[in-house]
Amino acid sequence: MQKKINKITYKYRKLFSKKLLRFNSAHRFFVKLHRIYCSLTGPLHILPDFYIIGTQKGGTSSLYDYLTEHPSIESCYSKEPSYFDRYYERGLNWYKINFPFKIQKFLMTKIRKKIFLTGEASVRYLDHPFTPERIKKITPNAKFIVLLRNPVSRSFSQYVRVKGNNREQLSFEEAFHNESKRTRDDFEKIFSNPLHYADSYFTYSYFERGIYVDKLKHWMKVFPKEQFLIIQSEIFFKNPSDTLNQVLDFLELNHIVLNEYKIRGKVNKNKNFDLDFQKQLSDYFKPHNQRLYDFLGKKFDWDE
Repeated sequence: MQKKINKITYKYRKLFSKKLLRFNSAHRFFVKLHRIYCSLTGPLHILPDFYIIGTQKGGTSSLYDYLTEHPSIESCYSKEPSYFDRYYERGLNWYKINFPFKIQKFLMTKIRKKIFLTGEASVRYLDHPFTPERIKKITPNAKFIVLLRNPVSRSFSQYVRVKGNNREQLSFEEAFHNESKRTRDDFEKIFSNPLHYADSYFTYSYFERGIYVDKLKHWMKVFPKEQFLIIQSEIFFKNPSDTLNQVLDFLELNHIVLNEYKIRGKVNKNKNFDLDFQKQLSDYFKPHNQRLYDFLGKKFDWDE
């Protein structure tokens, strides 16, 4: 019941917020009111036990939906609060109100003697340079789930989404050759202003975001490897039931069987994707993929 209430509340809050943007004074008033509410009630909420940190277009929404069907997992108010990358300046209490109340966890664990976990799934966390250190400060023992999709198909899927949102004028191949020029300056602004949200980087870095090994190395300098579960997205898409139970093992929860394993969103299986350019991208990612396999000690089938 609470999970349904969360989804409905989030839907109408988002709709209400968009309408308020038309009225500046009213919007500022309600933002201020909301911040006061956060400061008063934030301490009454718990923090997440786990994070799905990426990758974008890798199946994160579907996996999160499956996990929140588990009786021991309570969903986040918003599946993707993006606090540690986009909204960090809003403060910890703003973030905490996205999660269940402490009394809920107390009743579940102390009265009913059941396990109670909560978590979120913000797909840009994997790519943001300051997110690991920010999370370490408040939840040092959290667990991290990472879905990694073939970087060639992942990049195209992101491109199709951005183009579908009318934010992309270049062809896919043109975007590849112009990526650094489009994203570098905005990304570097983060290092001079850690609260800067590098929108162009997260929107147009279709290819750099597929070089997973460097991002994972950064994360695993902050947290030990034992706190991570790395999953190949293609295996998840093929057998979501087994993958879900693998994640539940990682979270130390009992297995469940769902009535339906519906993949959320469009997978975009490289339709209308030039074969010669596919080969060029495969060659581009191949050495980076090999570095990833060497680092993780396991190989994915992306280069076969």
